[in-house]
Amino acid sequence: MTDRTPTGLSSALPEPVSGRAGPAAAAALPARRGRLSLLTRQDKIVLAVMLGIPTFIHLCFVWLPTLGSIVLSFTNWNGIGGLSAIKLIGVKNYQDIFTIYPPFWPALLHNLIWLGFFLFIATPLGMFFAVLLDRDMRGTRIYQSILFLPVMLSLAIVGFIWELIYAPDQGLINNLLGRTQPDTLIDWLGNPSLNLWAILVAASWRHVGYIMILYLAGLKAFDPTLREAAAIDGANARQTFFKVVFPVLKPINIVVLVVTVIESLRAFDIVYVTNKGTNGLELLSVLVTNNIIGEASRIGFGSALAVILLVISLGFIITYLVRTFRAEEET
Repeated sequence: MTDRTPTGLSSALPEPVSGRAGPAAAAALPARRGRLSLLTRQDKIVLAVMLGIPTFIHLCFVWLPTLGSIVLSFTNWNGIGGLSAIKLIGVKNYQDIFTIYPPFWPALLHNLIWLGFFLFIATPLGMFFAVLLDRDMRGTRIYQSILFLPVMLSLAIVGFIWELIYAPDQGLINNLLGRTQPDTLIDWLGNPSLNLWAILVAASWRHVGYIMILYLAGLKAFDPTLREAAAIDGANARQTFFKVVFPVLKPINIVVLVVTVIESLRAFDIVYVTNKGTNGLELLSVLVTNNIIGEASRIGFGSALAVILLVISLGFIITYLVRTFRAEEET
């Protein structure tokens, strides 16, 4: 049989596409175009603005001041004469802080006492209140509101409130103790042996409520079947909490530890509004403020104090986080 296909027609026809390559090649182009068209130009602009502005603000108000303080800590700048007056002096500021600056070591000790008080008294107390309120007792919402109310106040306001409570003449504490006579009055904030502990109680009033809310949120999300399994195994309430509940709340524990360390080492306003951070209430943050914006105006020296405070804060936090995540990887 003769081939009736016209001459040249076969060369004009498209070559046959194999069954596998054809559909895949046909679907590749639309899929590729679909990925590119997921974000329109307007979406990209909105995304850039939403990410760019917070990043810019964070860099300007967090990282640039931090880096600037680190650089200035190696200078003797006093803020006079502009940037041209800045002179590098190496680590002399740090040497002076550790050797010939008397307020440093008492302030460091007070910060460590503050941290220990929060870690071993205020934070466990907040966790205790969270466990009690998690039992859905009558009036739970009211108790939560009462304990959380101080968290809504700044530490400066807390300081003013407790300054009235601790007032020697008409303060609540002396009246409750029956010390109303002039010779029996206790000056809670003026006595160097008492004022630090009095301020720690006032600061804990706010810190306890904050920790309570964090743990209460974790307990509300806790799987109740784990408690039931522990009860079937014969565990009592204390064993269930420390062996089952507390380990499961590990993410909350990490957050609580970081918050506690930061709150302890950055404590400033509640101390400054009472007696300017003097007479037994010296803290590292107060020394930083007094050197940078005080009469001395030693910006380089104050920046060195700020860097030391930053290193101490990061030391506690990074050490705990590294150990925690390393333990998680091993398990």
